[in-house]
Amino acid sequence: MLYQERNITFNVGHAFYRPATVVVRDLGVLAATVQRQQTGRLRVLDAMSGCGIRALRYVLEAGADRVWVNEANSEVQAILKANLEQYLQPSKYQITHTDANRIFFNCYNRSDFYDFIDLDAFGALNPYLATILWGTKLGGLVYLTSTDGRSVTGNAPENSLKYYGAYARSHPAAHEQGLRMIMGNLQQQAASQGRGVKPVFAYFTGETYRVMMRFVSKSQLTTENYAWLGYCHHCGHYQTVRWRKLGKALCPEDGERLVISGPMWLGELHDRATLKSMISLADAWGWTERVRLLQIMQQEADVVPYFYSLQKIGQVGQLDLPPRDRLIATLQQQGYRACATHINPQAIKTDATFNTCVVLAKMLSH
Repeated sequence: MLYQERNITFNVGHAFYRPATVVVRDLGVLAATVQRQQTGRLRVLDAMSGCGIRALRYVLEAGADRVWVNEANSEVQAILKANLEQYLQPSKYQITHTDANRIFFNCYNRSDFYDFIDLDAFGALNPYLATILWGTKLGGLVYLTSTDGRSVTGNAPENSLKYYGAYARSHPAAHEQGLRMIMGNLQQQAASQGRGVKPVFAYFTGETYRVMMRFVSKSQLTTENYAWLGYCHHCGHYQTVRWRKLGKALCPEDGERLVISGPMWLGELHDRATLKSMISLADAWGWTERVRLLQIMQQEADVVPYFYSLQKIGQVGQLDLPPRDRLIATLQQQGYRACATHINPQAIKTDATFNTCVVLAKMLSH
């Protein structure tokens, strides 16, 4: 069956392809283009290629010099080859059918490092978090996918411990927690190599977690940005908890014991400078929806590592669903940081307490 994405027509056959996730491919193309513009080169490794649409877009839209297209399922070889040779010269790509970890170690053994690695994995990322950086050039980007929401949202905390070395508990901002657990684990893996990673962006699609990070020479891990998140089920308040304070993790609002998740990345969720460049590019290309999404991501980049749902605010305050934008504006007028979040359109990020949000929401309802 033929599909079209942007200006590319391709066949899917038995290969995996989800039209609904075009947004994550758009974000990847934008970031890859910015990387090429800033460094003057772009060698891409598409480690789990499926039908090849990402590889095609990285060459045709992002201007990649060359792409290594790997798909472990050799049964889709004919479809993959036909899609690529329809648009690309043979010098622009190579196709392999092997395990992604073999590819990463092969890159390391040959000192063949890539500017951009896309790993569109299914399930948990733990088999690859310790290996993907072996194939990444310093300054290069890794783009990771996880579809394992149960482990990182507190529905299977034993799995989060097994896969990410962290313990996940359930709470309203658990999907952001999922992004931060993946980011934190990759930070820890990089630090163990004497290196580091910096966030480029993190995106939750409603079903999958997508994280892009830049490989750098110096560890970014500290006890401030790699720590714990506490949630009070009694009053709805969040609090970050540093390592030395774990034994004293009580809610400052009502003194109740906090439910603790972590450790995880508590630093910036996105890099504002890169997002600014991506916004300019998306605007020039007429990708209006992506501009709006990136603008929200730019606002939330370094605000608190959690959010409050409007539903919970309304429930506690015995109100109808509070108007998001008016509540954000009121919080800002009161001197608090506040913004929307792309993770949940019916939620807000703010450094105000949950109780303050309830009080102001009640004021707005009168």
